[in-house]
Amino acid sequence: MTKDLHGILTALVTPFGEDGEVDHDVLRTVVDRSIDGGLDAVVVGGGTGEWAWLSEEERLAIFDTVIEHTAGRVPVVANTGAMSTAQAIRVSRAAERAGADVIMLAAPYYEPLTVPELTRYIKTVASSVQLPVMMYNNPGVFGVNLDAPTLASIARDVENIRYVKDSSHDWEQALRLIYHHGDDVRLIMGWDTFSFSALIEGAVGVMAGVGNVVPTELAAVYGALRDGDIERARVLWRHVYPVVDALISVPFVQAVKAGMRLQGVPVGLPREPLAELPAEDLAVVEAALARLKS
Repeated sequence: MTKDLHGILTALVTPFGEDGEVDHDVLRTVVDRSIDGGLDAVVVGGGTGEWAWLSEEERLAIFDTVIEHTAGRVPVVANTGAMSTAQAIRVSRAAERAGADVIMLAAPYYEPLTVPELTRYIKTVASSVQLPVMMYNNPGVFGVNLDAPTLASIARDVENIRYVKDSSHDWEQALRLIYHHGDDVRLIMGWDTFSFSALIEGAVGVMAGVGNVVPTELAAVYGALRDGDIERARVLWRHVYPVVDALISVPFVQAVKAGMRLQGVPVGLPREPLAELPAEDLAVVEAALARLKS
């Protein structure tokens, strides 16, 4: 039986070894880091996981590793989006067979789709599986925004579409999803610096790449909110926010991996064409982490 999503979902990084191949042993460590840190779900093969630079075979392999190693401790969300509808269906069905709890549908990109084209893609792929489905709205990457009424309409039309990760960086859109369309589709906030505000307003959860770097700190914030201690949650968020802000103010995937390496987690470098974080940006991340410990 699948589990409802809530709280802090970690968008897991994909570790690479010195040979440039996926390091499945370190991936297991990354999973444990999130779960042991108190986070509420893990997301495999998303943007922070560099899915665009993984082959289909690699994507399916990391699904298997994360699902097997998580072993039901928390829900696993698998990003199964692809550049064609047929491939997205194939990857989604593979994730379902592997035991994922939810699939997330990143959209095709490069040639921006129209809203009707993207809507058809989502409905077709979602209807091909029995699992709960999370739409992924990221206009900065995918080239088209699905507004709140459209997202709600899609969810009403396809029974197993239950969530939307919204990375539009549009706070008004987030509020409309929460207050006008919460009965149709549940919001997972996808912009890390909005995490606290979104949870206060009523988002069911946030998907945070920064959870790789500060899992226990984010878990503490959510725990205080869950307990109704908003003032303590605010103090905890104020403490961790500078790290969140630092990571999102520089190239993000590179920063998250750099932050983990600074903490002794050997996740390797991003896969080319992504480059190692420049020295001046690394200094920003390093300074923020140092302040967190002070």
